[in-house]
Amino acid sequence: MALRADDLIDRRRLRRKLTFWRVAAIAILALGLVAIASWFYGDEFSGATVDHIAKVRIEGTITEDDELIKRLESIRKSDKVKGVILAIDSPGGTTVGGETIYEEVRKLAADKPVVAEVGTLAASAGYMIASAADHIVAHKSSIVGSIGVLIQYPDVSGMMDKLGIKLEEVKSSPLKAAPSPFKPTNDDERAMVRKLILDSYDWFVGIVAERRKMTHEQALALADGSIFTGRQGVANGLIDGVGGETEAIDWLATKGVDAKLKVVEWKNTEKRGGYLFSRTMLRTITSALGLPDYSGDVMHELGADRLFLDGLVSVWHP
Repeated sequence: MALRADDLIDRRRLRRKLTFWRVAAIAILALGLVAIASWFYGDEFSGATVDHIAKVRIEGTITEDDELIKRLESIRKSDKVKGVILAIDSPGGTTVGGETIYEEVRKLAADKPVVAEVGTLAASAGYMIASAADHIVAHKSSIVGSIGVLIQYPDVSGMMDKLGIKLEEVKSSPLKAAPSPFKPTNDDERAMVRKLILDSYDWFVGIVAERRKMTHEQALALADGSIFTGRQGVANGLIDGVGGETEAIDWLATKGVDAKLKVVEWKNTEKRGGYLFSRTMLRTITSALGLPDYSGDVMHELGADRLFLDGLVSVWHP
């Protein structure tokens, strides 16, 4: 018997509803599996449940980084971390940023063996942090050094003169708000800045001398701002050996760390939003739904990881 048009329409509606709920059920099941996996196999995501070697990347410009400090502290307190590799690739940064991370690495090294593995470069504050480790390895063509302190400021007074702009100011004392980009510095201002630089510089040289077991004079001779290759760094005592992760693990083995332990990278979970809204989670869900592997990246780019963000954050940071 032929079906009526109304019956066909009803069947199609029912089929669409069933398809929707099937997909929803699979998605919920996938989320449940992800939650269970992250609970029982947390080492894949945070490295916290089995004995391992922790790896921390310190890259880019060094600034004050509360998240990194907390991460290093968590590594120090974790009984499952038997050794630490600092993978450093940085041109330097702020003195306070370098100092705070340096101090935290020293606390970490007091409890666990720490080795620094230099990538392309570890210069200035990047080298300061590397020197906090118990051992430093770098590739032959890596760049290390640039020991020194720098303050730079622009002088736009010439441009202001051309544009007919004048600056008037009332100050409590001659050195207040100096140096200023709106006028050339005088001798007193330059002398003040130089005292500031030399104090931080002397502190930096002292760190190098202490950590690299040099005399102050030996460290001072290398602290003229020069940069060195990895091979030159070994010859000058700035690093301990040439190599990469393999050599770093070999050194950890000399400190009683099992070289067969898995190396687990402790990542910035605040930056990537945690596992729940990461690309890995999205790939897991799309795979469970039978979608291609790249669908997780597509969903991530479309903003699936922002569904539960505060509205203003979503607007201001699209």
